[in-house]
Formats: sequence, structure tokens, C-alpha cells
Amino acid sequence: MTVITAEGLRKSYGQHEAVRGIDLEVRAGEVFAFLGPNGAGKTTTVEILEGYRDPTVGKVQVLGADPAHADGGWRARIGVMLQTWQVEPTLTVRESLAQFAGYYPRPLPVEDVVRLVGLEAQRDTRAGRLSGGQQRRLDMGIALVGDPELLFLDEPTTGFDPAARRGAWQIIAALRDAGKTVLLTTHYLDEAQALADRVAILVDGRIRTEGPPDSLVAGHATRITFRHPHGVELPALPERVEISDGRVELRSHEPLPLVHTLTTWAVQNGVDLADFEVRRPSLEDVYLDLTTAPQAQP
Repeated sequence: MTVITAEGLRKSYGQHEAVRGIDLEVRAGEVFAFLGPNGAGKTTTVEILEGYRDPTVGKVQVLGADPAHADGGWRARIGVMLQTWQVEPTLTVRESLAQFAGYYPRPLPVEDVVRLVGLEAQRDTRAGRLSGGQQRRLDMGIALVGDPELLFLDEPTTGFDPAARRGAWQIIAALRDAGKTVLLTTHYLDEAQALADRVAILVDGRIRTEGPPDSLVAGHATRITFRHPHGVELPALPERVEISDGRVELRSHEPLPLVHTLTTWAVQNGVDLADFEVRRPSLEDVYLDLTTAPQAQP
């Protein structure tokens, strides 16, 4: 079942066109990640899907309705975690969640949400005294407390330490396993690669590529890097060699023979290949190729 569809979506602010013809489909029960640099159109697109902005041109359907004209029953089916959000600072974590739970017809138990987002020790702490990471956990709890079918998570792990990020990933994965649909925007490419069933990379208001992370990286070569041994001439290599600041980089779709050639040569000649590293392609490689290359003008 399709939860979100957008056809020919455009949004202009005066002479500036922030979104330039997006076609999008998000299926039920998947984590769909929006990636792109600042100003790419991610936030504008998501705000249209949430019903906070009207498109200039195009059609949008979210949970079977036009978000711009949806009623309260529709809004009770979605949860939103904004990138910046300020709850009442004098309320405790438990009181904040209870307040928002009262807006929904069938909310989750507040104590269950407190445990889910890892704020048991802070349940009676006033929101204004929480750390940045704890405030983001509370924001996630507010998005979850209504037991929504569809979740919009905008930069959900900003301010989290590594352990807290991993905990948030487990929550998002558990939501997907429970049949929830998640639209995730993030600047953390490892987060998108770990969580998303599909990703879309936006550049200058357009989707440049879309698909499962593994399929997007499949066409990229493995990178082999090492420090160029001082005063030593490298053996003849079949792949492209880039040398910058004393560091050698080779790219290959079949890295094993190349690694064998290099290491055998190094052992036979007593050469130390300092900082030798073999790195498989990642979503970051795809992202950087798309976002740093010159873009054609419309």
C-alpha cells in the first residue's frame, strides 16, 4: 500500500523555486530517507507532506488525503518530530507527554513512551533542564505518543552521543517492524544507510537518485588507499591512481586482484604501505558525487 504520493511537486517563494518537480512514492511499513545539502528542498517538501505548506504546483496524497485540507482525524494518524521544537519548559517529561497524549483518541501509555525513548531517569525532570540530546528524545516521544501510522522524523538524532544515536536507531527499526511508516530526514549518511529501506537524494529542489541504499552504491568502486613510500616507484597498476599529499588512491570494481598485486609487490620488495586501507563504497560516495558535481541549470 502506498502511504505518500507526490506528482510534479513544486514550491516557489517569490522568484526562488525551492522544489522543482518532485515525484515521490512512500510505501507502508518502510523507512524512507530524504538526503541532501542545506537548501536542497527537503524541509519544504516534508512540510508540504505534513500539511504545513501548500504546494505551488502538483498533487499530494498522504494517508489517502490532501494534507493541505485534511481534518483532525487525519492528523491524529501522523506523528511529527520537527528539527527545532520547544515544549513548555516548566513541565516535566511525564507531564509534557501526558499533555500531548490528550490530543489523540488512542494514545500510547505515557510510561511506555518514557521507557521507549530512554528517559526513565528524567521522567520528573522539567523540560527546560534537559540536555540537548534528552530534549530530542522528548521530541521523539511527543511524535510517538499518539501511536501514529506515519512518522515524520526531521534530524531525529541531532545532539545525540554515539550510544544514544544507536538507541534511537533501534527505536526507529522497531517502529518499522511494528508496521509503522517513517519518513526520515538526516544529514548522517551512516544513519540513512543503516535504517532506510529506500533513500532519495535531493539536489537543487530535484530528486537526483532514489532507491535502496545497496543498489545505489553498487555502481561505485572500492577505494584502496595508502601512503606513497618515499623514494619508491610504484609497480604498474591497471586501475586509476590518484596521488595527493603523499597519499595514493586506487579505485576498482574488482579490488581483490589489485590488493594481491600490491601486497605481493610490497612484501617482495620490503616496502611498507603505511595506512593501507580498503574501503567498500558507501552511501556517502553516492551523496558526494551528486552534491559536489556541477549541476545543470533548468
